[in-house]
This record gives sequence, structure tokens and C-alpha cells, in this order.
Amino acid sequence: MFEWLSRHVDALTVLTNIGTLLIWLVYAQLLYLGFRRQRRPRLLINRGRKSGIDALCIISNMSAEPIFLQHIIAELRTSIGVITVDVTDRKDTYDQRAEVEGRQRQGRNAASNAPIDKDGSHQGPLEPGGFVHIDSFGELTLRLAQAGNMGMDGLRPTGDVTFLSLTIRLICVYGSEDLPVGAERQFDYIDHEPSRGLVPATWDTKRLASRRQRHRLCRQVDLLNRSDVLRPLPGENNG
Repeated sequence: MFEWLSRHVDALTVLTNIGTLLIWLVYAQLLYLGFRRQRRPRLLINRGRKSGIDALCIISNMSAEPIFLQHIIAELRTSIGVITVDVTDRKDTYDQRAEVEGRQRQGRNAASNAPIDKDGSHQGPLEPGGFVHIDSFGELTLRLAQAGNMGMDGLRPTGDVTFLSLTIRLICVYGSEDLPVGAERQFDYIDHEPSRGLVPATWDTKRLASRRQRHRLCRQVDLLNRSDVLRPLPGENNG
């Protein structure tokens, strides 16, 4: 045995060095993946409380660090155009008593994860595990329709207009990043009828974190600084 080891000592040394290198590469990869996961923003956009058009639009921060909500944009796609409105500032119609009762059931820790400010702006830091709601999808639909000067009969648009989808887009600042990060999710109206409800178009929230997407978010922030309504319907005067 010792004679065999002595004859192949050089080959064994090479194999040992290669094995050690592979172990360190795997370990470095695990460290990198853990660091990347810690630095990767994770935002969820979901329906809350209900599943229909009256469901609350819930934004949750599942990142490892706090995230600053800078803009919340709602985009209504219709058969005659697209209306895009900044809905960051909003006085919600949410039942405050129901929320207080929910906090009492969940305990005192629920207060730290509560919506930022129901009667003011949703702009501000959102702690890890925290959430904020931006009113119901029905109220958002009515708000965007009003911004586009569209006639409404309840949740139904008048005339030959049909509603196709409602997209919620977030523009946020995460950590020490210079460029904003974002997230968006599209919800489709059932049979193009808002009163019948809406369903998510995708199973998960889409991250907007590539360099190209982040530069696009910067341009959109510049437009938001000029007007709350980014792209009014063709031929409509939104003031």
C-alpha cells in the first residue's frame, strides 16, 4: 500500500488539489447565492380579503431589507387606448374598523406590518414582511376611468368601450442602489366585464430589475414628475 502511494504521490497530490478547488468553488457559489438572495428585492402584488373586483390590492415586501415605495402606478388597458395614473396618493375606502379588529386578532406585532397611511400617501419605507393596500380593484378601475374622462355606469364603461386589463406597477428604491427597481402584475377582467371580476394574468409578480428595465423606470419617474396621468386616451383632454 505504501509502495503504491509512494509511486503515485504526484498524481494523488494533483487529484487532492483539484478536489480541494472544487470544494472551494462550491462553497463560494453557495456564499454568492446567499448574498444575491439577500440583496435581491422581492415584492408581491396580490388580491386580499376577497377574490372579485372588490378585493383589495395588496403589496407585500418579502425582501431581506426594507424597501422604499416611490411610485405606485395603475395602468388600465381598454379597447380604445391605455390610461396610466400614479395612485401613490390615495384616500382609501377600506373599512378601518375591520382592520383594527384584524390587528387585535393578530396581536401587537401586526401593527408594524400595517399599511403606511390610509388617509395620505403610500410613499415611504416598507419593512421586510410588511404590506400596504392601495384600495380595491373596483375603486382603482373607477379612478382610472375618471382620469380618462370615460363615462361609467357602475363598473361598466358606457358606449362601445371594453376594459381588458388592469396592471399595477411599483417603482421602488432598494438599499444603496442608484437605480430604482420595480415590480408589476397584470389582472385581466373576466370576459372584459369589470363587474364580473378579474383574475391574475400570471401566477407571480414580475420583477423589473434588469438594467434596461430600471432605466425605463427612471424615465417613467421623470414623466410622473410632470403629470399624474402619463398616457391619456387618444383624443381625450385630461387637463
